[in-house]
Amino acid sequence: MRTMWIVIAIGVGTPVGLALGALFFLLAVMQTGYEPGLALVRRFNRRVTNRRVMKTAGQRGADASVVRHIGRSSGKEYATPVGITAAGEDFLISLPYGTTPDWLKNVLAAGTAEVVHEGTTYRITEPELVPVASVARYQSRSERLGLRLFGVDQVLRLRRAAAQ
Repeated sequence: MRTMWIVIAIGVGTPVGLALGALFFLLAVMQTGYEPGLALVRRFNRRVTNRRVMKTAGQRGADASVVRHIGRSSGKEYATPVGITAAGEDFLISLPYGTTPDWLKNVLAAGTAEVVHEGTTYRITEPELVPVASVARYQSRSERLGLRLFGVDQVLRLRRAAAQ
């Protein structure tokens, strides 16, 4: 009987322990901005999470939208799933990885991109990094809490051009 409980404890405890360890790792990496850790998280998201999210991103009711942008060096077109908050005539994108992701550098360098949000494609202009505090009124309480928890201090503001 005692052996059975040990096996159950190990069987249940190991996955829970791994999940908690991964959560603490993620929090530590995001709050400190530890670049090798951020690179690991980005690589995982690019290979696993983004592929699943892109199946519905940009559609009506989807949790994620899509930013279509052109590579600075390659000239190749890319599509990246992002979380977007509508802020009047602007869009806001939180930056949990800081300002180093390639998609962000591409958008800032080009000064333009396309956003597919709720089934509508928008051309955006004037991408600008702004402090979280300056746009907090547009964000939900849970979003502000998440940004604080991950140590995010800037968001990307995009101006909508005309709907296509």
